Amino acid sequence: MPSEGQLRRHALRIFRAAVDAADPREAILRSMRRCNLRQFENVYVIGAGKAGATMAAALERVPGLRITEGLVNVKYGHTARLRRVEFCECGHPVPDKNGMRGATCIAEIARGAGSNDLVICLISGGASALLPLPAEGISLTDKQATTKALLACGADIHELNTVRKHLSAIKGGQLARLASPATVITLVLSDVVGDDLDVIGSGPTVPDRSTFAEAHGILRRYRLMRRVPKTVRERLERGTADGIQETPKPGDPIFARARNIIVGNNRVAIDAAARMARTLGYRTMVLSTLIEGEAREVARVHAAIAREIRSSGQPVKPPACIISGGETTVTLRGRGLGGRNQEFVLAAASDIAGVRNVVLLSAGTDGTDGPTDAAGAIADAQTIARATEKGLSAADSLARNDSNRFFEPLGDLIRTGPTGTNVMDVQVVLVG
Repeated sequence: MPSEGQLRRHALRIFRAAVDAADPREAILRSMRRCNLRQFENVYVIGAGKAGATMAAALERVPGLRITEGLVNVKYGHTARLRRVEFCECGHPVPDKNGMRGATCIAEIARGAGSNDLVICLISGGASALLPLPAEGISLTDKQATTKALLACGADIHELNTVRKHLSAIKGGQLARLASPATVITLVLSDVVGDDLDVIGSGPTVPDRSTFAEAHGILRRYRLMRRVPKTVRERLERGTADGIQETPKPGDPIFARARNIIVGNNRVAIDAAARMARTLGYRTMVLSTLIEGEAREVARVHAAIAREIRSSGQPVKPPACIISGGETTVTLRGRGLGGRNQEFVLAAASDIAGVRNVVLLSAGTDGTDGPTDAAGAIADAQTIARATEKGLSAADSLARNDSNRFFEPLGDLIRTGPTGTNVMDVQVVLVG
């Protein structure tokens, strides 16, 4: 039977297998080999996301692809060595001036493409925040305040991006409008549960199914109408009353020459994690790749499954591995430091305290979790006891959303650095 130390090492290997499988480079090479590149006069590369630089580097390796000009917006530190495509480092999850400057240049490149040109758009997780080009009458400060309010209230990515699209001049299919009549191929690395193309990166080249009325309703549902700037309220109200042109919808002729290709998603990562777990000798069950909800609540369900395996051998007999993927949310109640994966593990740690030979891990495939330099955290039966010895209270830390400062002195943070990919999160539960 593996020791808890071995279980920890195995959990990290399983997570690493998931990250490696989600590397977009080979998928991009396969996708672009099918394209007839000789028919185009110019090829422009634009886009945004945490994996933008990695994806651009892969494009530069495509045989026969001669890039005329290119720019991608990426999160600070998420860079790669590029020859033809430039990158602009910007703020995430709250947009900043660098992001707006880069988005303005990206819009200009798209607008300058002609009918005989190809525009390749690279979209990966984080693109919504990294591609801020406010609509007329909306300032960057307005968008920042609205983004912060939505992140703090626990809105999911579908809701957040519905609002973003209706405050933007580039999201929700509007980048395709700028690039028309050029041919547009968008390569997408999905960080959204269900792989909804109009949600990933707020769908800059995809027909938008959401409306001003829905965006307005989201602010009302979370009681944010008084917490967002007046300009935001007024724009959504005018749009709801048909006073502003909607984002382009399915059937709009601007999408006649636009193609969107998913080159990687959470399922690819989870399948690779499961293969590694089986290789390491675990009876393995994939719980879901569609995990959503409040991080602390979802975590306790995972902890309960671990305890059930330990006590009854159900639903999988030990040595067992339960794997899930998706993206949870956190409703901020305190002013601590952390992210959804670290909060997930902190919430589960109390429930597996003292349960021998159980290890639980949750981490983001992009290598970052919230506004921290950690991808996530790992815990076992002794985590709470070790924390108590250091004067740390799991309950107090959870109440303050202070998971990062809880795990840091324990050495239980997972730090990978930027991984070059982003297909949401991976949870691993091992029972020896």
